[in-house]
Amino acid sequence: MSNFIAPEVKKFVVWDYVVFAALFLVCASIGIFFAVKERKKKTSKEFLVGGKQMTCGPIAFSLTSSFMSAVTVLGTPSEVYRYGASFVLFFLSYALVIIFTAELFLPVFYRSGITSTYEYLELRFNKMVRFAATLIYILQTILYTGIVVYAPSLALNQVTGFDLWGSVAATGIVCTFYCTLGGLKAVVWTDAFQMIVMVAGFVAVLIRGTTLNGGSTKVWEDAYEGSRLSIFDFDVDPLRRHTFWTIVIGGTFTWLGLYGVNQSTIQRCISCKSEKHAKLALYLNLLGLWTVLVCAVFCGLVMYTHYKSCDPWTADFISAPDQLMPYFVMDIFSSMPGVPGLFVACAFSGTLSTVAASINALATVTFEDLVKKGFPNLSEKMSTWISKGLCILYGVLCTSMAAAASLLGGVVQASLSIHGMCGGPMLGLFTLGIVFPCANWKGAVGGLVAGITLAFWAGTGSFIYPAPPTKSIPLQLSTLNCTLANSTGVLTTAAAPTAAPDRPLLADTWYSLSYLYFSAIGCLGCATTGLLISFVTGPTKGEDIPPVLIKPVCNLFCFWSERLKASLWCGVRHSSQEVDFEKNLPKVIANKTGSDDVFKNKTKENKHQFPDYNPKEKSYTNMSKESRL
Repeated sequence: MSNFIAPEVKKFVVWDYVVFAALFLVCASIGIFFAVKERKKKTSKEFLVGGKQMTCGPIAFSLTSSFMSAVTVLGTPSEVYRYGASFVLFFLSYALVIIFTAELFLPVFYRSGITSTYEYLELRFNKMVRFAATLIYILQTILYTGIVVYAPSLALNQVTGFDLWGSVAATGIVCTFYCTLGGLKAVVWTDAFQMIVMVAGFVAVLIRGTTLNGGSTKVWEDAYEGSRLSIFDFDVDPLRRHTFWTIVIGGTFTWLGLYGVNQSTIQRCISCKSEKHAKLALYLNLLGLWTVLVCAVFCGLVMYTHYKSCDPWTADFISAPDQLMPYFVMDIFSSMPGVPGLFVACAFSGTLSTVAASINALATVTFEDLVKKGFPNLSEKMSTWISKGLCILYGVLCTSMAAAASLLGGVVQASLSIHGMCGGPMLGLFTLGIVFPCANWKGAVGGLVAGITLAFWAGTGSFIYPAPPTKSIPLQLSTLNCTLANSTGVLTTAAAPTAAPDRPLLADTWYSLSYLYFSAIGCLGCATTGLLISFVTGPTKGEDIPPVLIKPVCNLFCFWSERLKASLWCGVRHSSQEVDFEKNLPKVIANKTGSDDVFKNKTKENKHQFPDYNPKEKSYTNMSKESRL
């Protein structure tokens, strides 16, 4: 029980509810707008990938909004408040991730004309690999979306009095509504609007918080005196929670699994009308990621200045660190009705955009990888209705999953841990296919199993046996100026000594690895095991692989020698443009999939699957049937 008297912090008033409700109303209206505007030409491809006619601007906003969720809005300022501004080093991770995504993964996915990223795995390996990867992605996305829905609802409920399950239900219903009605175009344009709301909320908090605490110079001085500006820690110990190396290396692997091969990201990129637009969207999105990251870090520093002498978490005014940001907002805006509603709209903008992206991507993957495999002759009308039905199904599942999210701890660590454990092995699997022509399907399956096993072993172990406190100690927080509940009482913080619980041998080593390394473990485990199995069972012949499915990264390092480059292509004919013009597919794909369900009765669709492919071109324009409508 708290020994301090909590200062009175006001709850939501009418104007706050009005501002918050306006956000939901605008989002729902965008869904209705696209449903009415394009009701006559709504094919399943139009619904799921926007007819491949999107431009870079709204896609860039959408990508930033989707992956800067309420986890960022609520979790990152809390991380900075407690652990310092080293979180800002993620700007390096983001830069590396966008470069790798734009230059390594995107060109392969875009030029192969796929709708689901897992279609690539069937073209490169076989159906079994595609099916396994699809199931892992569905599990990962539903788990993550549960956290994204539940965490802000809980934090806002306990601080603002906003109803917990009312906000969870509202989030699920509104996202499902505009996803089902408007498809990808509604999701993208709604995300663009939500991005503006998110930045507006951050800016309002920064201006008000800085003004109340003596200006930016005072905030900077307090942060320096409180050791919040010790950013560069070059300790190579992998057990330390956040150092330069864990954030830059581990963070790059984690976010690359989330960006480079994730259906939500790639689906948006391949909806662009050209590869150039898709790449530009990614690089513009990097500016958005940096903007939101800097806003969140500075909010954490302002919050520290405000509470440096009376930490509300240590004083038990709140029950979890993730409630710090909404508590701070209700505190500084208590005399300004409507502004707390703007911040709640800011937090829920992140939630809505992420949940909508997840629902749309899940519906796409399920339809392309599961439904069409079982029912290859569906009409366009039936395909569209099934896609909408899948949006409703996943909307219900993701909202229901929010109930399980309460068991997973802090929102930032929990969400990135899930992405690391599932996304790392998936990153390794796609890297095997795109970078190593020698990898075969046996290596892909074996590598995926090994990567998943290693990542979940480390992740589950760290959840059961948390790392020793010495590896993740928060910086000092004070309650010196908090008001004691009883002036004659004595505040004691020392607990009676207790026997240390028994910990297995691996608890202080393997299970104590920084959560940011889970993705690297899964990725490297998958790639290494996959290559070993491929060599043992007989590597794939390069001549059997269509050049469009491989990215010749060796060209970067062997630019001075054409002969050396050709030898490192492992037989893949990157210099050849031999095409089967009967279907306009590379001959190997035409032969490999000629009897497959995916390509049966698909002459018209496949006719444009690899149009005018030239591996030397830097940009590639999609000339699909839809793009000429």
